[in-house]
Amino acid sequence: MSRIGEVSRKTKETDIRIRLNLDGKGEAKLNYPIGFMAHMLNTFAGHGLFDIEIQASGDLEVDQHHLVEDTGIVLGQCFAKALGDKRGIRRVGSCLYPMDETLSRAAVDVSGRAFLVFEAQLSGIPLVSAPAPGNFFNGGASGESSFQTDTVEDFWQGFVSAAGITLHLDVLRGRSDHHKIEALFKAAARALREASEIDGRSSGAIPSTKGMLGDSLPGVIA
Repeated sequence: MSRIGEVSRKTKETDIRIRLNLDGKGEAKLNYPIGFMAHMLNTFAGHGLFDIEIQASGDLEVDQHHLVEDTGIVLGQCFAKALGDKRGIRRVGSCLYPMDETLSRAAVDVSGRAFLVFEAQLSGIPLVSAPAPGNFFNGGASGESSFQTDTVEDFWQGFVSAAGITLHLDVLRGRSDHHKIEALFKAAARALREASEIDGRSSGAIPSTKGMLGDSLPGVIA
């Protein structure tokens, strides 16, 4: 049976609906108004073999922060729902991902404890692209000319906080901010895919000496 999580979240700043199938084929159906993030979410689905459907809008007249961060939150909520009690999963995963001159690393523990380490070595300079008419990835973005790279950390912070996941993301070397961010999304997707997979040797057990993977007391090691 497929593990699916679906969440809708509407605030005064954003309106987001996401459906996630952990046991998918890597298909993405995105209606997302920020072209570069649509590209990253499509990449994330493909490398994680997650099926993802996203409908999103937000107050882009303010900036991109609210929508990008809230997307991470809703996607994290979908992961938590899809994983359920986490019975039988591998729990941990990692990936070292090369992309041309860039080498990125992701390590994840589906621990029930939210913690992010983000060392991406980004320049902070927005990524600029020429406006393009038409749709992007099945009805997504058109017309924007730049992406605020500092929002990437906000995305992942929202994700881990909502999913209850420990995630370390590091760029070990690289020049292009585009490559750094994309390699991190690919590495994270593959690490999360590994951690979320069912371990055939576990006999359906919850992978923790406590017998549960959920809300934990600070400092308690599972």
